[in-house]
Amino acid sequence: MDYMLKPEDFVGVTFWIISVSMVASTAFFFLEANSVSKQWATSVRVAGLVTLIAAVHYYYMRDVWVSTGESPTVYRYIDWLLTVPLQMIEFYLILAAVGAATAGIFWRLLIGTIIMLVGGFMGEAGYINATVGFIVGMAGWIYILYEVFAGEAAQASASSNSEGMKSAFNALKWIVSIGWSIYPIGYFLGYLGGGADPETLNWVYNLADYINKIAFGVIIWAAAKADSAKA
Repeated sequence: MDYMLKPEDFVGVTFWIISVSMVASTAFFFLEANSVSKQWATSVRVAGLVTLIAAVHYYYMRDVWVSTGESPTVYRYIDWLLTVPLQMIEFYLILAAVGAATAGIFWRLLIGTIIMLVGGFMGEAGYINATVGFIVGMAGWIYILYEVFAGEAAQASASSNSEGMKSAFNALKWIVSIGWSIYPIGYFLGYLGGGADPETLNWVYNLADYINKIAFGVIIWAAAKADSAKA
């Protein structure tokens, strides 16, 4: 079997592009963490950890797709189980950078994330009924959205005096709501809606991560730079 990437394999090409982009983003975030104030450095480094973990998994997912033409679902979930909690913790970290975070915010976001991911994974892997898994995963996601749009995290952001943090918080919550909607849509189409073309799902997932992971980190970096310049 020929394992070489073919120019007509659009999905394979997107796997290559996003995997290299994740590596470049990781280098950028780790280097830039040294140019922001101390209270923001952790947030920027965590953004780098997210893209680093994603980069490693994308190299494996890319090889699975190019060599077999099959969807690397397990690798995606392992990636999400590691990166999504870190991204949720970012809401806490950017609030902590301006002294507006509480332990309750941290735990609610983390618990909501775990519920969302475990429900989705168990449904897709066949451990539980696909519909039940979808419902559990959606419940976790809705819980997260409530926290960042109307819960304590949203209230802490609104009461902060940091315009940079507010801008980042607002941008991130829209990524979590709109950008992340591609994942439950893909689950629904693939397992509850009569099936979906794996090629379409994979290239959409790949390109969506430019927003859901890389742009997510860039927003945090931009807020860190703006807030650090005022210090």
